[in-house]
Amino acid sequence: MTVAVGADLELEVGAVAHGGICVARHEGQVVFVRHALPGERVVARITERAKGFLRADAVEILLPSPDRVIPPCPFAGPGACGGCDWQHADWPAQRRLKAQVLREQLTRLGGIEDFTGIDGFADLSELVEALPGGPLSWRTRVQYTAGPDGRAGFHRHRSADIVPVDRCRIAHPAIQSLPVLDRHWPPGSAVEAVASSTGDTAVVARASRTGRPTGAVPQVRESVAGREWSLDATGFWQVHPHAVAAFTGAVLQMLRPAAGERAWDLYGGAGVFAAALAPHCGPVTVVEADARAVSAGRRALRDLRNVAFTRADVAQALANPRWRAVDLVVLDPPRSGAGRPVVEAIAARSPRAVAYVACDPAAFGRDVRTFGELGYALTAVRAFDSFPMTQHFETIGLLSPANP
Repeated sequence: MTVAVGADLELEVGAVAHGGICVARHEGQVVFVRHALPGERVVARITERAKGFLRADAVEILLPSPDRVIPPCPFAGPGACGGCDWQHADWPAQRRLKAQVLREQLTRLGGIEDFTGIDGFADLSELVEALPGGPLSWRTRVQYTAGPDGRAGFHRHRSADIVPVDRCRIAHPAIQSLPVLDRHWPPGSAVEAVASSTGDTAVVARASRTGRPTGAVPQVRESVAGREWSLDATGFWQVHPHAVAAFTGAVLQMLRPAAGERAWDLYGGAGVFAAALAPHCGPVTVVEADARAVSAGRRALRDLRNVAFTRADVAQALANPRWRAVDLVVLDPPRSGAGRPVVEAIAARSPRAVAYVACDPAAFGRDVRTFGELGYALTAVRAFDSFPMTQHFETIGLLSPANP
């Protein structure tokens, strides 16, 4: 029987899945349900039909989970803002769901069946780690879109429609104070609001047709462990104010760099991990394709004589046979992951340890499997809830030679 978009189904909700959804079934067909929690009984409204599965929103909760709470934001829920996925779950439950997603992705995509030898996984099986500050008022970079009426807001889930908001509850207080939501913008334009760790703020508008900034892009300063970076307000920086310190600390803990060891910081951005590694090891090479990030990194790290920047695509750089010897690798790829060619190029150099910093658990799982095929095992893992209220989180894994 074909189920039409807009139809309501009464469903028993099963396990969480990657993407801020839970899995249910209707007459044997998979239904991915948003705004639900495992174990609930809900009325779900079909929002999309795809080959082999349906998408739906839970529009009525018949039997709620004990983890369910009233969302703190009035714009969270079916048909509303698509930015947050888990506002209807209390914070420990959100972190538990994310841990379950990571385990499932590492099992299904990473090919890991036995987690007992992975340091840190016993704790991770319960909760991903919280960062200071709680689940609200943390996001230091927010991108709004102006609707047809010129009011700024956010996209509905899987839609081009814009939901105007009075404020974003997960945005940093400095973001909420910026003059974005109290004025009108050219319809379709993007408006990025930034609040840096040093107290700098910026608002950058982009034209709807070209995506280019409509004016000069200001610089903001970011500070980590007493070192300061000056970079374009639209440049990449972690959006949680405590993320950089947590991630660099985890990478150092896993790699344990020693004097004289050679390190690569791949997809290194402005060199945050290189700055953390440099005092503890030998030469550190940062590979980054973005010219603005490389320029900012060179300025910020000019006093570190053992750090060098190479502006290049990582895959192309590692394809060069002159890139030979390395002991330690920090691998921080984009959401799509590093991919087989990069993983193969790293493994071919036989580094002592690889710290993989992942913003997507599926891509992480795929690359872990590739590393495994090439003789590197996942030996330690930590995960951080650096994006509370959303499906996203960060994972840092240590890959070591399986037979050193």
